[in-house]
Amino acid sequence: MNFTQHGMIERSDFCYESVNRSCPKITYPTAMRISLYIFFITIIVLTMCGNLIVIISIAHFKQLQTPTNYLILSLAVTDFLLAIAIMPPSMVRTIETCWYLGDVVCKIHSSIDIMLSNVSILTLSLISVDRYYAVCQPLHYRTKITTCTIVIMILISWNLSFIIGFGMIFMELDIPDAKDFNSNNLLCFGNCVLIQSKTSAIIGSVLSFYVPGFIMVTIYQKILHIALKQARSIHSTAWHHVQSRNSTSSSNMERKATKTLAIVMGVFLSCWLPFFLCNLIDPIINYSVPPVLFDAFVWIGYFNSTSNPIVYAFFYGWFRKAFKMIIFGKIFQAHSSRTKLYTE
Repeated sequence: MNFTQHGMIERSDFCYESVNRSCPKITYPTAMRISLYIFFITIIVLTMCGNLIVIISIAHFKQLQTPTNYLILSLAVTDFLLAIAIMPPSMVRTIETCWYLGDVVCKIHSSIDIMLSNVSILTLSLISVDRYYAVCQPLHYRTKITTCTIVIMILISWNLSFIIGFGMIFMELDIPDAKDFNSNNLLCFGNCVLIQSKTSAIIGSVLSFYVPGFIMVTIYQKILHIALKQARSIHSTAWHHVQSRNSTSSSNMERKATKTLAIVMGVFLSCWLPFFLCNLIDPIINYSVPPVLFDAFVWIGYFNSTSNPIVYAFFYGWFRKAFKMIIFGKIFQAHSSRTKLYTE
């Protein structure tokens, strides 16, 4: 038994007492375990409900069925699947400190986790391109960014992410070389972690996170520069043109949408940055990052899926109105799908 710094007792056992090379199991005090389960279940339920409302809203209301919102729908579906397929097993693994679902389920769990992470980053990249055309090239926006184009891009991003996620795990491309991996602490029964070689970790992190993140930040900086320029131009010429009122209103709407989606992107990068830094450094320092710290960074990344609907609730009036209609069952009324959630 070990005493923690707070005076609570942790009991060290094994995940499988009758199996050789079983992973060690840490049994936390009952009060702590109950508190952790309540905390994680709350996060999971909020993630499921928040993203389900986004999915129902865009699927139901005709006014919300735009190219930009189809990208938001793809992101919400990703976050919803993370909440129902990835978070519950990860919660049990984190609290019980063991994986009891077997090697095959572990591989499927890891594959889906990687796939959804890649879908998120690719979808956010598509959103940045969509916002670039909407703000920087508004005259070409409707001809270049069509619903058909967006749907094709979404399908490509999901299929590509599926190939990356399942191919990497089931073809065992993530397995480190013997010369790079000297610790047996992670290679035991009752564990389910992604162990990558130095090459795999560096290439995977750079291609999956750092390069797309850099491109998105660059695009949004350019959008911000153009948007400020347009705002000054509209303001200086507004008194010359009567029709500028509609133009100004439309530009303001696009800038507000761009600002909101830039915040979504910023939250995503901030939540996943600790994990990808750790993922990059861990193989270099011979996998010596404490598993508890690594797990904490994973959950910070998962929390991004909880935060997206919260951002929409703060910045999108249509989300708040749709939320009320869904909660009170008004979407079951005749012609509710044609309700105007915002003034165009």
